Amino acid sequence: MKKYVRPLLYGLLALLIVAQFYRPARNLSNDQTNHVSTKYPFPAEVETILKSSCYDCHSNQTTYPWYAEIQPVAAWLANHVAEGKRELNFSEFTKRRVAVQNHKFEEIMDNVKEGEMPLNSYTWIHRNAALSAQQRETIVSWAQANMDSLKVQYPADSLVLRRKPR
Repeated sequence: MKKYVRPLLYGLLALLIVAQFYRPARNLSNDQTNHVSTKYPFPAEVETILKSSCYDCHSNQTTYPWYAEIQPVAAWLANHVAEGKRELNFSEFTKRRVAVQNHKFEEIMDNVKEGEMPLNSYTWIHRNAALSAQQRETIVSWAQANMDSLKVQYPADSLVLRRKPR
């Protein structure tokens, strides 16, 4: 058994070295053409909170830590950011149908109220991203105000997110 350990360790080391040459695409476009702030009131306090707690995974501009240069962490982060942007991208927010925008505000409220966002795995490393009760209330109030505004501007049936039949 012992004679297999050394070749296995060398193989793993070689794999780690080769993996360092793989560089996933970075989320650095910072295109804000369709940012949520282009259509909805965006107080400075909300922007500050979203910038420190949400934008790394939910916008077109991620601030990468030093360890994002090391594989397999870089690939994991790239996948995590891509998944976060698929769920909610503040930089692309106004590109979506108004019903989707309304639904996303509702999801923001639910996830923030329940403490599901930001993720614990993110706040372990980024302590400044953890939201206080006051910050949570600020985000929830902002999202609710935008939903209320949409209810005034659009007919109720246009704000309902219809699922496509499978």
